[in-house]
Amino acid sequence: MATFAKLDENNIVLDVSVISNKDTSQDGVEVESVGVTFLSDLTGYTNWKKTSYNTINNTHLSGDNSKAFRGNYAAIGGSYDSTNDIFIFQKPFPSWSLNLTTATWDAPVPFPDADGNFTWDENNQQWVGT
Repeated sequence: MATFAKLDENNIVLDVSVISNKDTSQDGVEVESVGVTFLSDLTGYTNWKKTSYNTINNTHLSGDNSKAFRGNYAAIGGSYDSTNDIFIFQKPFPSWSLNLTTATWDAPVPFPDADGNFTWDENNQQWVGT
């Protein structure tokens, strides 16, 4: 199965669709543009990007990061960064910055190296134990 993200004009993920591998295949090889054409013909909507459910936080589920595809699985409400060719989750807090190496959001203060549960306190820019 092949998975594609439906993007709006600002590259925000609106939906994710799964289609048969045969609908993305050209001479037995998976080709993204073939899947985009199939979905465009089927739905009348043309802004699609392939995504992979095997990738979470820039790590392939097999543990082999060389297989990571577009950083993250496309999440509805997230976005596609066309410059860096990655899917990005919604920014959790205004102070956090995008880490292009991991395709994740980093807090301005590292997560505590301690046991326990912590939440981010945006007003005080710190992790707070819960």
